[in-house]
Amino acid sequence: MNSPSALIIEGGAMRGIFSAGLLDVFIEKDFYPFDFCYGVSAGASNAAAYLGGKVGRNYKVITDYCRRPEFKSVRRFLMGGHLIDIDWLWDVTERDLDIGLDAIAAKKTRFFVVMTEADTAEAHYIEPTSEELFQAIKCSANMPIAFKNRVSFRGHDWLDGGVADSLPVAEAYRQGARKIVVVRSNPSSYRKQAYRLRALFPYLLKQYPAVARRLQQRHAEYNQALDFIRNPPDDCEVVEVCPPESFVAGQFTTDLDILNDAYAMGREEGDKLITCWAEALV
Repeated sequence: MNSPSALIIEGGAMRGIFSAGLLDVFIEKDFYPFDFCYGVSAGASNAAAYLGGKVGRNYKVITDYCRRPEFKSVRRFLMGGHLIDIDWLWDVTERDLDIGLDAIAAKKTRFFVVMTEADTAEAHYIEPTSEELFQAIKCSANMPIAFKNRVSFRGHDWLDGGVADSLPVAEAYRQGARKIVVVRSNPSSYRKQAYRLRALFPYLLKQYPAVARRLQQRHAEYNQALDFIRNPPDDCEVVEVCPPESFVAGQFTTDLDILNDAYAMGREEGDKLITCWAEALV
């Protein structure tokens, strides 16, 4: 009997265009070998459309809706509002773009949305029902400071899953996965540095002191996850898929040429991974 396998899709806002390209290739080639799938922040939206079989959905979200002024506005942020308005984004994309709820429910793959509980700053790995899916993904993408509203789910307030666990490889291993594919949103050489403004987090997030503390150590926890990826337990294989070093898309990139290049990079890596997976089975 084969050991359980897991797919992990990192977030990264507009950098998610890379995983959107990779997952579109997976859909086109009907590549669904995973027992578990974990989506973090923007990666949760990408993962959901993958399981729903919706080619191009997240390309459209990132290259169209996320580039509109209704979503991101520095002027609005400086006036005390949202930098990014995820209420608007989720409402309009839920209405306009089918995510494939029936297909997600029919998949054998267990889908976990990674969220950070706002009061405790602890990571939770939640399997939403079809009725809960959009709200769960919104919780996972609720970036502290950038979005001002509370986002609630199952009686709690939640923040971006990347606050507590950007790369949930240890959780996938704990759940029994022994072959783990991690799709990252930065080149392989990237290691997270401490936030330069981390001393301000207790002030900026005074309503969530545990989150402020967690963000101050986020770089250390992120790099620990990288160490797990590079040096997994003896009974575990981890396949790390990263954009090439030429990848320049950033968290808030809106340049369409850059986004299209990043999407093409993701598609190329998706083809490579499927080929390598098939060869390993021979």
